[in-house]
Amino acid sequence: MSLDAGAGSGPSFALSEDQEFLRETVRRFAEERIQPGTFERDVRHEFPLEIIQELGELGLCGMMINEEYGGTGIDAVSYCIAIEELARVCPSVAVTLSVTNSVACWPIWQFGNEELKRGPLTEMASGECLGAFALTEPGSGSDVAAMRTTAVRDGDSWVLNGEKAWITNAGRARYYVALAKTDPEGGKRSISAFVVPADTPGCAVGTPEQKLGLRASTTAPVLFEDCRIPASSLLGEEGKGMSIALATLGHSRLGIAAQAVGIHQRAVELAVEYAAERVQFGVPIARHQAIQFKIAEMATELAASRLLTHRAAAESHGKEAVKYASEAKLYSSEAANRAVFDSLQIHGGNGFSEEYEISRLYRDARVTTIYEGTSEIQRIVIARSLLR
Repeated sequence: MSLDAGAGSGPSFALSEDQEFLRETVRRFAEERIQPGTFERDVRHEFPLEIIQELGELGLCGMMINEEYGGTGIDAVSYCIAIEELARVCPSVAVTLSVTNSVACWPIWQFGNEELKRGPLTEMASGECLGAFALTEPGSGSDVAAMRTTAVRDGDSWVLNGEKAWITNAGRARYYVALAKTDPEGGKRSISAFVVPADTPGCAVGTPEQKLGLRASTTAPVLFEDCRIPASSLLGEEGKGMSIALATLGHSRLGIAAQAVGIHQRAVELAVEYAAERVQFGVPIARHQAIQFKIAEMATELAASRLLTHRAAAESHGKEAVKYASEAKLYSSEAANRAVFDSLQIHGGNGFSEEYEISRLYRDARVTTIYEGTSEIQRIVIARSLLR
């Protein structure tokens, strides 16, 4: 997709042939392979391991990583298209892929040494395994500098101690990109980033969370108790973890925005389908202006969300990348929540039943305004970018 204006013409928002082919390929896989068991996996809180493995074989675990390190090297817009199509059918699958791509593969690709790139990155990007991002703690969410996990240098090793919370893919990931304080008394400049193999002695996974939504995605605490890793596991430079975390979150918000777009797309489709079939007062409810207005509003906000997300992806290497990603994440997540609300309202009492797909989407959409930075944090990021 090009956002550049040519001579005598306006900006082009059309997808390339390759991007259209990717959309069709992922949509076909999602509808044929993922959709049939989505309801059952949600009810059972069942992780779709076999499906994730198949998506890895399709090259969707390292989408933006170049082929040298096992990835497919597609552009950020194409990445968002793939996540959107997965989220349209199953947001749990979408967030599993988004996390391993954006907060595990991406920071190692951007900040890792060659040993980390040839090892953990290549394994994840090739689809051999998943990754996760261990940042949040029980006492520090938006306030990253308040983290209490420590990393102490001991000869040729780092020793980690602490607890992480709400870690997506925990228990399924082979590698964690983990943040810890190398100076326990220091502030944000004392935070460093590390790559921790999940099978390292002293690294354990707690009891999985019982969540409102995204029930087929695994989320759990990660515990470090005298967890010893090689000195070469340091990601970037010591004390630069905060900047690595912020850069990673700025990038990963593209995936959450795309997830919200996919949920929003499906909410519109379900509303249109139900409105055409449901008869009240002798006519399909689609004939009633009150319903038409809801659908029109949902569709308009969907178009805006998709354009904001694609612009942010197209400008992901530009000087306004962080602001654009926050704008896309903020607007798309809140618009998606409005869309599932109105779509469920159109479904009436049936929408309140778990047998209807909109009920699951209503639950799945809620977290998009919370993780990878709450809506309130996005507003702070956008305002500071404009006012600095």
